[in-house]
Amino acid sequence: MSITSIFLILILILNLLFATIVIFIERREPSTTWAWLLVLYFLPVAGFVLYLLFGRTLRRSHLFYWEDKKKIGIEKILDRQLTGLTNNQFLFRNDSTRDYRDLIYMHLWTNDAVLTEDNEVSIFTDGKQKFEQLFKDIEQAKNHIHIQYYIIQNDSLGKRFIEALTAKVREGVKVRVLYDDLGSRTLKKKFFKEFREAGGRVEVFFPSKVKFFNPRLNFRNHRKLVIIDGEIGYVGGFNVGDEYLGLVQKFGYWRDTHLRIEGSAVYAIQTRFILDWNQASKHHDIVYQPNYFPVLEPNGSIGLQIVTSGPDSEWEQIKNGYIKLITSAKKSILIQTPYFIPDSSLLDALRIASLSGISVKLMIPNKPDHVFVYWATTYYAGELLKTGAQVYIYDNGFIHAKMIVVDEEVSSVGTANIDVRSFKLNFEVNAFIYDESIAQTLTAVFYKDIEVSTELTRELYEKRSRKIRMKESLSRLLSPIL
Repeated sequence: MSITSIFLILILILNLLFATIVIFIERREPSTTWAWLLVLYFLPVAGFVLYLLFGRTLRRSHLFYWEDKKKIGIEKILDRQLTGLTNNQFLFRNDSTRDYRDLIYMHLWTNDAVLTEDNEVSIFTDGKQKFEQLFKDIEQAKNHIHIQYYIIQNDSLGKRFIEALTAKVREGVKVRVLYDDLGSRTLKKKFFKEFREAGGRVEVFFPSKVKFFNPRLNFRNHRKLVIIDGEIGYVGGFNVGDEYLGLVQKFGYWRDTHLRIEGSAVYAIQTRFILDWNQASKHHDIVYQPNYFPVLEPNGSIGLQIVTSGPDSEWEQIKNGYIKLITSAKKSILIQTPYFIPDSSLLDALRIASLSGISVKLMIPNKPDHVFVYWATTYYAGELLKTGAQVYIYDNGFIHAKMIVVDEEVSSVGTANIDVRSFKLNFEVNAFIYDESIAQTLTAVFYKDIEVSTELTRELYEKRSRKIRMKESLSRLLSPIL
């Protein structure tokens, strides 16, 4: 028997071994299973490597742990809120929140997402405005600054950012920066040299233990959080880099949505950062300190929950929140997302809503930042068009916002896209906001964006070329693992 024959037999055996793992051991959803079998079949050698990097599941036990979490009294608050909702004795501050008690209960039960109703929320849709406000808040920090971004670039914005943080460290403010290894893969350690020397702390989420090979590469911490003195919190879609200011020609103007929050919801943002930091830090070195959770004077009246999800979760909390919002709609659903690759449950919820006469409007980019993802997005947008939904292509640059508004009453803004990756593989965070004024503001933003968008009608969609149809078909097959 020749060496070539032995090699081919070995490849066949390995294919069968990996297929067995995919089908019988990991017990994935059928769509994901078929997608990986397709990869293994057509790429018998490269498929092994791709599976090792992108196909493995994550061991869930004890990934995030913070013993001092008990000291902030979250268990007592959760028990009180769950009991109050169960017994119809929960005292809501406004009707906007009361009307979504079932959604609130689900987030409490599955995600320990405490409801707070004393918040002020500012909305940013422009990167320059968001970062100017963030720099002002950083400059005024007195005790600590906690930073978490998926992407930090070594460019003009990134340098200004780290210089501002370094200056605060030298003033005696404790500053921690956490970033994702894959998202910030071009970032070098020397970028933080002066910051570290001044006393700043830096950690990397799921760093590569072996150069050029990271078995946890597929699990990305996509969260973007900033907490300043335990009083101000940021969450949304902007990362740190010049493209988010609209300074990169490839994307043009960058349209995103980000929130600045003051109120008790900042406690939840702080808790999420600490959990992520202690996972990344070898020494799990953040312990409870009262200054991380200062007594806050309630100035606002906006109700919201900070909801997180990830591959360590038993439930797909943010996706389930999206579906619950969609199924509760009576009049309208507005969605902005750069990637629209829903699983069957979310797609069916949108289809049923549209077929029921509810106005469903979806806005997506006019250009790809990930080619396969883009063509999968246009395919699923076409599926919505069949039900009478309206689809808009944003033409004024690149839209990266992750936003849903239902009935101009309730909304969600955060880091989770409408795609399988955000629901199953990424670590994400969203704010679910129970406030009509915020929902109406976001609605106005959506309709303003329509003015610089092109409506993708069903007639236009049906005229797409055969080449585009082929790209969509291939991308759709791979969509469960994109």
